[in-house]
Amino acid sequence: MAMELLIATNGYKDTRRAIEYGSWLADSMRMKITLLGVTEDLNPAAIDDHHPLEDIFEEAVSLFKERGVEYRLEVQNGEAEQVVPEKANRGEYITVVGPLGRPPIRHWLTGRSIRVLLEKVVGPILYVPDARLPIKKVLISVGGLGYESVTETLGFQVAVASGAEVTILHVVPPSDLDYPSTRDVRDHLNDLADTDTLAGRSLRRALEMAKTAGLRAKAVAREGHIVEQILAEIKAGDHDIICLGSSYSAHSLRQLYTPNVTADIAEVVHCPVLTARFKPA
Repeated sequence: MAMELLIATNGYKDTRRAIEYGSWLADSMRMKITLLGVTEDLNPAAIDDHHPLEDIFEEAVSLFKERGVEYRLEVQNGEAEQVVPEKANRGEYITVVGPLGRPPIRHWLTGRSIRVLLEKVVGPILYVPDARLPIKKVLISVGGLGYESVTETLGFQVAVASGAEVTILHVVPPSDLDYPSTRDVRDHLNDLADTDTLAGRSLRRALEMAKTAGLRAKAVAREGHIVEQILAEIKAGDHDIICLGSSYSAHSLRQLYTPNVTADIAEVVHCPVLTARFKPA
């Protein structure tokens, strides 16, 4: 089954960015769209009132027709953080979502909605806090363990569709251990892709994939706190989209005591973030 786009909106104005970005992606990658509207806190007494979804749907349909993409519309009642994962997990979708307009107190108590969606949605997620188009620079962060392989492939597909250049990033986390392999990585940050380390082999594989796809690509290695270094690279490179693996890629207890790097990045950046769980061969 071919993968489709599931673009979600609850009527909040900033979800227009996700619709704009999703329509561009569907046009560029020849994908079908399902636009899912979620009506939240529906008051029976206000059933005849004008709902914000009506305006957004009207604008979206006009945009889809202008781009010539195939689409279908669907409306469900409930809370987006529950409705969107239920719909997304019933098909082969890339789920496209933007900020849902939650109040600051809710952010403080539970984190932003993207954190909840990352936990619940099994398929790839494209979070769009801002629609940076056209895409000229793609950043793909690789950890060396292979968990980012699905996101890596999708990131290359986006780069091919947009003719963008690719930066493949590996961050070496702080460590008090002095193993030979650790020393090899630290001593070769500037030429890590040329080493026979796990990280080096991962970078070489990604560079070879990019070359096969006809892309301009370079490898960058940084050392330090993972989130801080990814954010530093985003700022330094002025990237238009970030591709990261998900902490839920690994089905182990590791995700209970390590930071959710993808969520931490998505909550603060101002460009789209693409992420997907690892799927074993």
